[in-house]
Amino acid sequence: MRLELRRHGMFLTGLAIVLTMSLLALLAPWLAPFDPAALDLDSILMPPSSEHLLGTDALGRDVFSRLLYGARVSLWVGFVAVGISTAIGVALGLISGYFGGWTDELIMRGVDVMLCFPSFFLILAVIAFLEPSLTNIMAVIGLTSWMGVARLVRAETLSLRERDFVAASRLAGASSVRLLLVHVLPNALAPVLVSATLGVAGAILVESSLSFLGLGVQPPDASWGNMLMDGKSVLEIAPWLSLYPGLSILITVLGYNLLGESLRDILDPRLRERS
Repeated sequence: MRLELRRHGMFLTGLAIVLTMSLLALLAPWLAPFDPAALDLDSILMPPSSEHLLGTDALGRDVFSRLLYGARVSLWVGFVAVGISTAIGVALGLISGYFGGWTDELIMRGVDVMLCFPSFFLILAVIAFLEPSLTNIMAVIGLTSWMGVARLVRAETLSLRERDFVAASRLAGASSVRLLLVHVLPNALAPVLVSATLGVAGAILVESSLSFLGLGVQPPDASWGNMLMDGKSVLEIAPWLSLYPGLSILITVLGYNLLGESLRDILDPRLRERS
C-alpha cells in the first residue's frame, strides 16, 4: 500500500510538471508579454517588477518571455531527439534479438563501440564540425543516444521470441515482419516508454549544456542554456538572469525523471506483486 501511494504520488507530480511545462511552451506566443528578441536599451538589467515579471537581461529583453520561448526549444529538442533515438534503438533491438546469430553479434558490437565514447564529448566533437543549429543538435543527440534502447528491446525480444503465442503465430505461417510488429513490439514497449521519458530529460540537459557552451541554439533565439550563459557574466548584480532558467531546467528534468521512475514502478510486474 505504501509503495502504491508513493508510486502514484510520483506519477501525478511528474505528470503535473510535464503537462504544465508543455502547456506553457505551447502557449508561449500568447502568454509572452514581449517579443523575446526585442531590444530595449532603456530597460537594461531591470530587476523583477510589475512590468517585467522576471526582470530584463543585459540587452533589455524580457526574461519571462525568453523563458517561455526557451521552453519551446528545450522540449522540442527533447521530443525529436528521443524520437530519433527510440526509432533507431527499437529497430536494431528487434532485429538483433529476433534473428540472433551474426546479425546480433554485429549490432551488439556496434553498440559496444558507441558506448566506448563518452556521449557528451562525442556530441561536442560532431557539433564542432557542423553549423550550430537546432536541427543539427536534435539529429546529433538522437543519433548518439540509441544504444540503451537497443539493449532494452533486444533483451525483451530474446524473451518474447520463445513465448508460446509467438511460436504459434510462426507455425501458422506469419512472416518475420508481422511477428515483430504485431506480436513482439507491442509487448516490448513498456521499458521503451520508460527509457523515452527519461531520455527527454537527458536531451534537455544536453541541449542546455551545448547552448551554454555556445555550440547550441544561437542568439537571438532564446534557449535556457544560452540564457544561463548570458547571466553568468552579471551574476553578482543580476542573479535573476541565471536563477530562472536554472530553475526551469531543474523543474523540467525533475518532472520527467519522476514520471519515468513512476512509470517503471507501475509497469514492472515484479513491483506490482510486491505492493
